[in-house]
Amino acid sequence: MPDIVVAFFALGLISGLVKSDLKVPGQIYEILTILLMLSIGIKGGLALHSNSDAIIWSNLLLIMALGFLLPPILFPVLRKLIRLPRVDAISIAAHYGSVSAGTFAVAWALAESYQLPLAADTTLYLVILELPAIVLMLAFYHWRAQNDTARTSGSLSSGIPSDLHTQVTTPTAPLKMSAIWHEALTSRGVVLLMGGVAIGWLYGPGGLAAIEGLVINGFSALLALFLLEMGITTARICRPFPFKLWRLVVFAAVAPLLLMWPGLLLGIYLGLPTGSVLILSALTASASYIAAPAAIRAAIPNADIGKAMLAALGITFPLNVLLYVPVLAAVLAR
Repeated sequence: MPDIVVAFFALGLISGLVKSDLKVPGQIYEILTILLMLSIGIKGGLALHSNSDAIIWSNLLLIMALGFLLPPILFPVLRKLIRLPRVDAISIAAHYGSVSAGTFAVAWALAESYQLPLAADTTLYLVILELPAIVLMLAFYHWRAQNDTARTSGSLSSGIPSDLHTQVTTPTAPLKMSAIWHEALTSRGVVLLMGGVAIGWLYGPGGLAAIEGLVINGFSALLALFLLEMGITTARICRPFPFKLWRLVVFAAVAPLLLMWPGLLLGIYLGLPTGSVLILSALTASASYIAAPAAIRAAIPNADIGKAMLAALGITFPLNVLLYVPVLAAVLAR
C-alpha cells in the first residue's frame, strides 16, 4: 500500500480525471501552503535547537552547487533535443534546476514513515536549492538578450535594409541582479521556510507547545490536503493530453530518473543519514512549480509558463510522488 499522504494525491488525480466537482477552495489552499511551509521550517528549526552545532557549512555549499550546475546541463538538452525556443528552454531549465516543496514534503513524510534518520539541517536543503537555478537562468536570459541587442545595433549601423527594421527586437532593460536576488530571497516560500527554521531554532519544543498540534503534529494532515489539491490540479493541466508536445512529455518523465542521481551520489559521498540522502535525491529529481513560475513570469514575459507547468506539475510531480520517490525510499530503507 502507498503511504497515506500519497493516497490523497491519487484521490485528487482520479477525481480530476473523471471530472468530479471535488475541489479545495483557493483560500483554503493558500492557508494549507502557508502552514505546510511553516511546518517544514519549524521541524528543521526544532532539530537544530537540540543540536545547534549540527550545520555542516561545507556540505551545504556543495549541495547548493547542484543548483548552479544542473541548469547549464539541462539548457542544451532542452534546446537541441527537445527543440524548444530559447526562452522556453531557459524557463524549463530554471524550473528543473530549482526544486519542489511538495516533493520535499512527501520525501520527508516517507522518511518518517520508514523511520529513516535525518540530519538536523535537512530542511535547509530545500531553501538553498530553490534559488540558485532561478537566479542563474534569469541572469543568463538577460545576458543573451543584451548580446542580441548589441548584435542587432551593430547590424543596423552596418546598413541593414529599412524593410527589415520591424524584425529587430526591442532592446531589453539592463540586467539588475539586485532586483533578481530581492525577488528570489523575499518570495513567500523562502520567507516562510527560513522564518519557520528561525522560530523552531529559537523557541524549541517548550516555546512551541501551544501550536505544536497544528504545525508539528498536524504535518501529515496538512500534506494530505495539499496533495489532494495537487492531484486535482495535475489532472486539469493534463486534460486534454498535449500529444503535440510529446518530446517535452518524454523529458519530464525521464528527467527525474536521471536528476535524482546527482543528489543520491552527493548524499552518499557526504556521508549523510539515509533519510537526508532520500530527501536530497528527491529534491534534485523534482522541478519547481511555485517559486520558478512566479519568477519567470515576472522576468521573462514571453516564456510559455504553460509548458513549464505541464512538465513540472503535470508529469514530473505525479511520477515522483506516486512512483520514483516511494520506490527510492523503499530501497534505501532496506
